[in-house]
Amino acid sequence: MKYAFVENNRRQYGVPALCEALQVSRSGYYAARDRGTSERQKRQVDLTARIRTIHQASRESYGAPRVHVELLAQKVPCCRNTVAKLMRRAQILPKAIRRFRVTTDSRKTKASPNLINRDFTSEHPNDLWLSDITYIPTREGWLYLAAVLDAYSRALVGWAMSRTLDTKLAMDALNMAIAHRGPPVTLHSDQGSTYATGSYREIVNRHGIRQSMSRKGDCWDNAPMESFFHTLKTELVMHCDYKTRDDARVRSLDRSVGARERHVGKLPSRARRWPTSLPACGSWPSPQ
Repeated sequence: MKYAFVENNRRQYGVPALCEALQVSRSGYYAARDRGTSERQKRQVDLTARIRTIHQASRESYGAPRVHVELLAQKVPCCRNTVAKLMRRAQILPKAIRRFRVTTDSRKTKASPNLINRDFTSEHPNDLWLSDITYIPTREGWLYLAAVLDAYSRALVGWAMSRTLDTKLAMDALNMAIAHRGPPVTLHSDQGSTYATGSYREIVNRHGIRQSMSRKGDCWDNAPMESFFHTLKTELVMHCDYKTRDDARVRSLDRSVGARERHVGKLPSRARRWPTSLPACGSWPSPQ
């Protein structure tokens, strides 16, 4: 690194002054310059190029951990610290979510007890479902998305979209999931008022579902669902300029979480796996 600094600044300050300031010998500098590019430097250049390709393919959303796992999947041996160092050096930075909008109103909610207490492990399909609502910004206004996730496989089993944030949105997503998979043993959500209305709880009670709710204002109590929406936004929504709500619905939403499984394959618990895909864009229901 010192010799490289001397090489880059020798015309401005001169080799003798730079070598004296950095406490290196001039003979060492000239010897290093004549040796040319080392094998290590060549490998770092090649690795940086691979990192940049993966980063761009992720729509500039991947940080060092995900880039590292992707490199391992491509049979490129490296350590995560090296990936992080090369990304910093090349100024390859992941984008972050730029906007936030509150979609939970729990001021008048009669909350159900928290039955899972952050234990998202599930031994069988339909043992535990997670649900939540987020938003997709468009030039026409907000498009709200309700989703239901099976904790066993992290599969998206139900969803609905609407121009308005109301109980019907949550009910439509739940009804779709039940029609597709049958009812779950436990259904967990936050304390949003949409999940505490009589009509929503009527569906829950009719199918004998145990309703569970997070503690007030605690996003970690529904962490896998939050992770799902975070991936959706960082890898798709924030990169798109939707002109209308229908545009947001129709465009390829399954791109947002593709290949997530391999990025968390080394995590110790099934409970922390990511959903592998969203539905194909043609299968998303029209906003009501």
